[in-house]
Amino acid sequence: MKKKVLSEQALYWGNVSMPKGFEIDTGKLSEDILHSSFTNKEFPYSKTWNMLNTYIIEHIGLKYNLSLTNKNSWGSIYKPNQISKSLFNANLMDLYNSPDFTLLYGVKVNNCFVEIHYDDNRRKGKSWNIELKNNEFIMFPSTNVFTISNEQKENLNFIQTIVYEYI
Repeated sequence: MKKKVLSEQALYWGNVSMPKGFEIDTGKLSEDILHSSFTNKEFPYSKTWNMLNTYIIEHIGLKYNLSLTNKNSWGSIYKPNQISKSLFNANLMDLYNSPDFTLLYGVKVNNCFVEIHYDDNRRKGKSWNIELKNNEFIMFPSTNVFTISNEQKENLNFIQTIVYEYI
């Protein structure tokens, strides 16, 4: 008896464990998210963003032998009790130029949940829920539809999104 895996849908998540003295400046990231959201301008490149991006690329590469390069990045702000519309980062009309992976990083979040929708062969319409916490990330294929919910009543949630191409 033999087995060949034809397709796999992997999800990655965990803490961003930076060395002491090189922690991610969440204040700077949330300030950049706020500024780009209200000015309607591209998310600015910064040393803090570069540290996060480099950490993800290097650690995913070392641990899972996955070579990634970033395609785009933006920040999102979610109001208390807000649930996002269904989000999708691939372009079905141009899959060749679409990102392969979506990464969500919890900049300043509280009671924030991500629901990722997927199909398991003929078992359609399945979903997986995971809490996104401060200084943690969730990465999944960009062809998955997902929603984000801010399930608390007090504060805004700030989330950094980076989309990657597998090289």
